[in-house]
Amino acid sequence: MSRVGRVERNTKETSVVVEIDLDGSGKVDVSTGVGFYDHMLDQLGRHGLFDLTVKTEGDLHIDSHHTIEDTALALGAAFKQALGDKVGIYRFGNCTVPLDESLAQVTVDLSGRPYLVHTEPEKMAPMIGEYDTTMTRHILESFVAQAQIALHVHVPYGRNAHHIVECQFKALARALRYASERDPRAAGILPSTKGAL
Repeated sequence: MSRVGRVERNTKETSVVVEIDLDGSGKVDVSTGVGFYDHMLDQLGRHGLFDLTVKTEGDLHIDSHHTIEDTALALGAAFKQALGDKVGIYRFGNCTVPLDESLAQVTVDLSGRPYLVHTEPEKMAPMIGEYDTTMTRHILESFVAQAQIALHVHVPYGRNAHHIVECQFKALARALRYASERDPRAAGILPSTKGAL
């Protein structure tokens, strides 16, 4: 059974198309107009082994906020759609990823309940190219709200802003991959004692 999600989101601020295949091979085709964000979405697809297509046109003449936010919302909605009924998946996933001096710890529950816990070093460069580093938390908030998952992201230390953000996306990719993969021992079983996710 195909596990593909496709979402189009159009507003006066942005036009977004996202397609994700959870059982892909990490093929990524991303264009948001925000170079560093494209780089992070590339990490998500490649390390999650998701085939990911993202095409966003936004009001970058204002700033990158709407473009980044609306892309994250559409990505979360597409991920939820691709998960389908969640029967037979592992449901939980976690991964710890170092990137030189930085470390990210990510744990996810594909619970059907949106909740985010996010910590990262407060003192880091405010911008990476056109990417506002305060947007990382907002990306995760937006993704979680639409994907309806519980997500804990903790960066206990790091100095370089690029590394701090990138290790979060890499760890998120792997945690989502592990949680969404099919468990061969649980074929046909919904991983919930209450019968709903």
